[in-house]
This record gives sequence, C-alpha cells and structure tokens, in this order.
Amino acid sequence: MAFFISSDCTGCTACKSICPTGAISGEKKQQHAVSDAACIDCGACGHVCPAGAVTNPFGRTVPKIPKKQWVRPFFNLDLCMACGICVEACPANALDIALQKVKDLHPYPFLVQEAHCMGCGFCARACPVDAVTLKERNA
Repeated sequence: MAFFISSDCTGCTACKSICPTGAISGEKKQQHAVSDAACIDCGACGHVCPAGAVTNPFGRTVPKIPKKQWVRPFFNLDLCMACGICVEACPANALDIALQKVKDLHPYPFLVQEAHCMGCGFCARACPVDAVTLKERNA
C-alpha cells in the first residue's frame, strides 16, 4: 500500500521534491499522484505538504511537521556491530560509515547528510541489534 494525495493538493510540488524514490508525479498547480509501485511508505511527502493532502496507507492524514522537528537517527556505538545494514537501508543516502572511536579500527555509521534525512526510521528498523534510535534533533 502506498501513500495517497487527495484532491486538496494544490500542486505546490513540495512532496515531489522530497520523495527519495521519485514516486510522486504531477505538474505544478495540479493534483499530484503517488505510484504504488515506487512508494516506500517513508511518509516524507506528508510531512512537507502544506495543504494536508497526503494520507497514509490507512487513510489517515499525515500531519505537516517542520523539518527541524523531524526525528534523526542516533547510534549507540557500544551496541553497534558496524555491519552497515542501516546505511544500506537509508533511502535518502543520508548515512555513511567511517571510523568513529579512538583506537578502534571498526567503522561505525553516522548521519553524514542531515538535510537529506527524512526521519523515516528505516535505519532503526533494519538494525539487527537495536543500536539505532530515532530522536528529535535537540532531544
């Protein structure tokens, strides 16, 4: 199931601009549509929609959330196995892996492109040891 854009859409293109898979199509000032085949259910489209025109797969309107309030991944390096699964799971390519600890030759994940992070939580869900948690930036 994919997200859906209702007739309340003003065609502002905010959703189309943020979609990491290009699942949203439409022309400026016209109602946009979401491709079921390409949508990964990240919800970013709804968080940026000023018209409240995006509903989730359960039919609930996705609330607009200011980007500075989006959750971000935080990594517990004591639990992390440095497997890189979280980096692979990120649809926005916002994560990378590199040396993080002094005198430790294992590379660990980190948020390299904060502006690209959508707070979708795919990294946290993919982590086999629960080393990734999502928190507000200032939390």
